[in-house]
Parts: sequence; C-alpha cells; structure tokens
Amino acid sequence: MTDKALKTPTDLKANATKAVAEALNGLLADSYALFLKTKNFHWHVSGPHFRDYHLMFDEQAAAIMATTDLIAERVRKTGNTTLRSIGDIARRQSVKDNDADFVSPADMLAELRADNLAFVESLRAAKEVAGAAGDNATDSLIDDWTDEAEQRAWFLFEASRAV
Repeated sequence: MTDKALKTPTDLKANATKAVAEALNGLLADSYALFLKTKNFHWHVSGPHFRDYHLMFDEQAAAIMATTDLIAERVRKTGNTTLRSIGDIARRQSVKDNDADFVSPADMLAELRADNLAFVESLRAAKEVAGAAGDNATDSLIDDWTDEAEQRAWFLFEASRAV
C-alpha cells in the first residue's frame, strides 16, 4: 500500500497540509514521550507526598494519552500519514527521556513542568503553521491542547511550592 492509497480528500492545499502534518507529527511524538515520562514518574515516585503525586501523574498521563489519538486523526484528516513506530517517535521527539534509576519528587515535578511548558511552545508553533495553511480545525484543536498543557504545568508548579 502506498501513501497515495491513504490520501484522504481535503480542500486544503497539499503543500500546506504537509507542513501541518509535520508539525502535528512532532507534537504526537512529544505527546508519547511526555506520556511515558509522566507514567515513569507515576510508577517511581516516593516520599511523603507519594499518594498526591502518584495520583496527579496518573491523571496527567491519561490526559496526555487521550490527546494522542486526536492529533493522529487530525493528521489523517488532512490527507497525510502519521507515526508508525517507537523508532519514528524517537526520531521526532524533542522531549528528552529520563532513564535515571532515581529521580527525587521535586526533580520530577520540575522536569515535567518544564516539559509541559516546552510542549506549549511547540503547540504555539504548530498553531502558526495551521493558521498559515488555513487549517481552522487544527488551529482550533491546538487551543484546547495548549490549555490542557498549561494546566498540567500549573498543577506541577503549585505542587512543587514550599509551604
């Protein structure tokens, strides 16, 4: 099967949708990387605030995972193809993995906050690409994803504050 067989009809220009798809696939790769890092921290958090952080990380991971399907489906609706493997994700992700044996809860909160804020920057850049392409649907969806990422960053910030 070729990409031509997967070409979904759209009234958007092909070169414009290609740029949107590239931006969205980058967001998708970062979403998977951020999901896995958040789940990693959920599994490995320890300390006096274990329950609070454990639950928050799990809620945030679920929210991130819910977004992945929406991003991938938007790529397909524009007549393009999306990620196909873990290797494809690794080649495109800008969120750095954390393979450390131990990460303190404070460092987990700070790292995830920084990653979510970097994701917001990527979302804003993708929104510009979608706007330039006249892709109103992608432009609108990105607003919701931006709000969700900003909320995650806010919760991580508040959880990290000293009393």
